[in-house]
Amino acid sequence: MDHLTEYPDKEPIDPYIHVTVMDDLDGGTQVEWDVRSCGSFLEDYGRWRRLRPGEEIPR
Repeated sequence: MDHLTEYPDKEPIDPYIHVTVMDDLDGGTQVEWDVRSCGSFLEDYGRWRRLRPGEEIPR
């Protein structure tokens, strides 16, 4: 999946990141990084649509 922006305008404070390591069907390994919480989080409703117009919002 693409990132929201190539040049983030936020500096993370105390991020909590969950890392999942999975075997894929080809015998390789995949790694998924999920930010679960962050002290610098600010709600900005509609940011994805403003920065990536026309793209589906990930769920």
